[in-house]
Amino acid sequence: MKTVFFCSVLALLALPAQAMQKAQTEAQVQIAFLPDVHFHDVYAEFNDGSYKGLTDNNYHPGKAATIRTMGAQLQSTRLFNENYFALHAALDDLVRRNVKLVVLPGDFSDDGQSVHTRGLKRILQHYSQHYGLRFLLTLGNHDPVKPYAQPAGKADFLGADARPLAIFSPGSEPCENKDKTVICTEEVKELGYSELMTELADFGFFPQPHYLYWETPYSDYSTNNYSYHQAMAQADLSRRQFEICQQGAGGAYKKPGDSHCYPIPDASYLVEPVKDLWLLAIDANVYKPKAGSKGPATAATFEASGNAGYNAMFDYKPAVLAWAKQVAARAKAQGKTLISFSHYPMIEFYQGQAQPIASLLGEKHGQLSRSPRQQISHQLADLGIQLHIGGHMHLNNTAVVRSDSGNSLVNIQAPSLAAYVPAYKLLTLTSPTQVKVQTIVLDDVPGFQQLFGHYKKEWQQLKQDNKALWDLNILQAKTYREYANGHLRELTRLRFLPKDWPDELREMLLALNAEQMLILSLLDSTATLSQFSPALLQQLSQSAEWQLARQKAQNLALAAGLKLENLAQWTGFDLVLDFYRLQNAGQLALPDIPAQRLKEYSFFTATLQPVEKPAQKSLPWTQWTLPYYCQHQFGALFQIINGFLTGQPNADFILNMQTGDITAFNESQAH
Repeated sequence: MKTVFFCSVLALLALPAQAMQKAQTEAQVQIAFLPDVHFHDVYAEFNDGSYKGLTDNNYHPGKAATIRTMGAQLQSTRLFNENYFALHAALDDLVRRNVKLVVLPGDFSDDGQSVHTRGLKRILQHYSQHYGLRFLLTLGNHDPVKPYAQPAGKADFLGADARPLAIFSPGSEPCENKDKTVICTEEVKELGYSELMTELADFGFFPQPHYLYWETPYSDYSTNNYSYHQAMAQADLSRRQFEICQQGAGGAYKKPGDSHCYPIPDASYLVEPVKDLWLLAIDANVYKPKAGSKGPATAATFEASGNAGYNAMFDYKPAVLAWAKQVAARAKAQGKTLISFSHYPMIEFYQGQAQPIASLLGEKHGQLSRSPRQQISHQLADLGIQLHIGGHMHLNNTAVVRSDSGNSLVNIQAPSLAAYVPAYKLLTLTSPTQVKVQTIVLDDVPGFQQLFGHYKKEWQQLKQDNKALWDLNILQAKTYREYANGHLRELTRLRFLPKDWPDELREMLLALNAEQMLILSLLDSTATLSQFSPALLQQLSQSAEWQLARQKAQNLALAAGLKLENLAQWTGFDLVLDFYRLQNAGQLALPDIPAQRLKEYSFFTATLQPVEKPAQKSLPWTQWTLPYYCQHQFGALFQIINGFLTGQPNADFILNMQTGDITAFNESQAH
């Protein structure tokens, strides 16, 4: 990986004022963005001694592991355990690159549990004290799961018998039921805003002496009369609250008839860590009060925030967005470079394919509920924010919108260290308005295999208990990227296909190879979708109509410079896996997909153009003929994949923040 140097904040602060300003002018400031770390302390020590962990001297002598099962990991969109090693590797990489500013845009913890938050704090303090890294955090929906602390836990820690072990905190249902198989400890309690922001106070949530400026939406000072002591006085959490009602914002925004209103904390802040750079942390968590809530506010009073994001911000947190608009105007007037970040995306994150995906899979699938509506993205652009870095979706993406007023907004979705492809974003400010964006992939992660011995025992126990097995081959991974790729493969097999894909489409994809997909789409047959089965496929493949369709398919392939028989080398499952690779990782996925197959995908996109047949469209899917169904649905799938491949550059690019123009560059231009 290439090395790009810039001056450390501490070194700059040690210089005389005139020399410091000169050094900052000459330096190219760099900021790393690492959202969705989902830190789980795999070598945690429970302060109350309630759990001792697992030992395996073959992998980690003298260390006890506190981990979740591999089975649980392979049903989740994130890894739970190996991201511990990935975070260390990423921070070590930043030290080698001499990068000093590191932003964690939410979900930095595993559900804000005490034991993991404490472990994360130790790591951040270590890299701050020994290497001068300066961390800025904002909260995601997995940090405070609710705005206030609550009993919680997990039923899928890995126990000493290689089976799932339940560890919960007092007050949770398993502990209240006095289940003797459950370990009850406050260490897995989920913390709220107050506890998390206090524990991690040094990392953006409160003013620091070395910040040049810091404020919240609730501050009443400005850059003209700023002082650290005044900022600290106004940073008290009792001042950083707003009223929220079930129907929308309270306080000055409260409407007649609004009910179930409660005070709720807000973690938004603005910081100037180095001269003329403003980083705007927007707390976009929206916890709506539940209907029927009574009494003082507790965690149970509120809904979770995972699917709300910016679609709810204008209704429930308008004061925060009004403040953001004011910050953007002040930044422009004062010549500051403004970069905003939050946990949630500000623009649709599927390269413009959200609606086609909804048509193919259904509107309630594919995490489409988390996609910002276009109108919301335009309203955000009109705040004057030009660049936003988000997380939440565990994917790599770049999107641009231009509002009707002519304002542009660029949203960069930074990938997660805990998912495919594991990477982080590195931004270099090459001028006040130009940013170089690099995506740094983590291939080499020392220690990521340390827990594999435990997983092997888990798999053997599953086999002995005659329970569903995950693919043991995932433990053959030689690199962390390869391991994350294996995680996505199993996630696709065990969760995405069964839960997100329509039954009939999934059945066909799992039964067919690409050659059969093409021939079925060209076949002259009245067989309907409801009749499809392996036996029917065998029968059709022996018919004269099949041979005619096969000849047509062969001619089409030859005209495109392809061989029909080569299409039989990949299956519908391979297609779906590549769908998720490209959806999640964009350009980062290309090394994992054979170039020849990408060429064949282009051929299918051109060949299977969806054709509307009103007579069939009016019928239930089960009554569509097989050829029409295949042409329509497979064609739609390939069109989506083509959209993933042809969107905005999302690996390495140059961004003009004023215009929103994006220009890709290659690795040789990265210096």
